[in-house]
Parts: sequence; C-alpha cells; structure tokens
Amino acid sequence: MKSDLRKQYLVFGGRSILSHTLAAFLTCPDVHRIFLVIPEADEAYCRDHILADFPDDCAIVDLVSGGVERQESVYNGLEAAMGLADIVAIHDGVRPFVQPDLITRCLAGAKAYGACVPGVPAVDTLKTVDNDITIEKTLDRRKVWCAQTPQAFRYDLIWAAHESARSAGVVETDDAALLERLGRPVRMIPGSRYNLKITTPEDLALASAVLALAASRKNRTKS
Repeated sequence: MKSDLRKQYLVFGGRSILSHTLAAFLTCPDVHRIFLVIPEADEAYCRDHILADFPDDCAIVDLVSGGVERQESVYNGLEAAMGLADIVAIHDGVRPFVQPDLITRCLAGAKAYGACVPGVPAVDTLKTVDNDITIEKTLDRRKVWCAQTPQAFRYDLIWAAHESARSAGVVETDDAALLERLGRPVRMIPGSRYNLKITTPEDLALASAVLALAASRKNRTKS
C-alpha cells in the first residue's frame, strides 16, 4: 500500500477500512460475537482507534492476537471462539463493502450445507502462464468463480480442517481450500462485485469512488 500504516487502518470516507468492515458485522442481526484478529502489538491502537468508533457495541467484540501467516491468525480466532458457536464466518478485514445481507446468506448456507463461500463468476478471459510469463493455456471461465469472504462453516468442520492442515504442514490461501483438501463439499453462492478486497493504492481509490457513488445515490433517493 506504500504506507507506514497497516492497510486495514487506512482511512477513506472518514473511517478506517477496518471500521467500515466491522460496522457491517455489527449491523447484521445474525452475528452475535466477533473475534477481531489483529497483530498483538496493535491491541492498544485498535481499542483507541477502531473499537472507539462503536462504544455501544464493542462488548461483543474480542481482540485476538494473530499469527505470522493468515492461516495461523484464523486458527487463533477459531480457538478463541471454541464452544461459543456452531457456525462461524471468516472475513477479510479489508473487504469493507460486505453487506449484512450477504453475511446472513453465508451463515444460512453454512447451516444448510456445512460450508459456504460467496463469489462472482469470472468475466475476464483467464490464462495460465509458465515461469517466463508465457501463456500455457486458456481456462474455461464458465467453470471459474472468484471467491470472496465471508466464508462460513460449521465450526466442527472448519476446526477439523485447520487441525489437519497444521498436522500436515499444509498452508492454503483460503479456508475453503482446507475443506476441499479433505474432500468436503463447499457451496458457492452469489457474492457481490462491490465486495472489494483492498490490497493496493488503486483499490483504495476505487473504494473511495464507490462510497461517493453510494452517497450520491442515497441523496438522490432522499430528494
């Protein structure tokens, strides 16, 4: 992000990325407890600059120290939630436009199928390349979806998948892949193209534009 500040704390629309994200989960009536996984050194910062934005709701938010890798951080969050929920949703803190309705649909999908992931069908032509960045082949995009979060699971299934991966020394890029590794089915449901993951300065500029567009539409509706 070309910034000394961690990307989740960068501000757009008057709030940090993480505060926008947290607000969506606090607004969702089906979310009863939130485990905010952060670098251990950031605990004071998060209490003063993130949770302070939600003085009436922070009682349901627990801060959990993360690990070196994303997978280890998720494991720590799951461990903190042990015995407190039958269904869990795992979300990227830098997806600030997630909507409460999508969270609810993911949780419902996990209840029905055991594991549920939102996503959008690929619209670009997809290529695989070799080490020299030379095209090897073109994929059939009709079978390709871009996965998003929150990914929701029955707690027992995702905990067992993480434990198995740790024992085998396996690291995956998302949590659904840990279940796929064990041959467990994962249901894909429609997500939203607005459910952006902010990882670059260009993404942050796009997020600001999306927020401005939403505000403009809201003002036109009121008038």
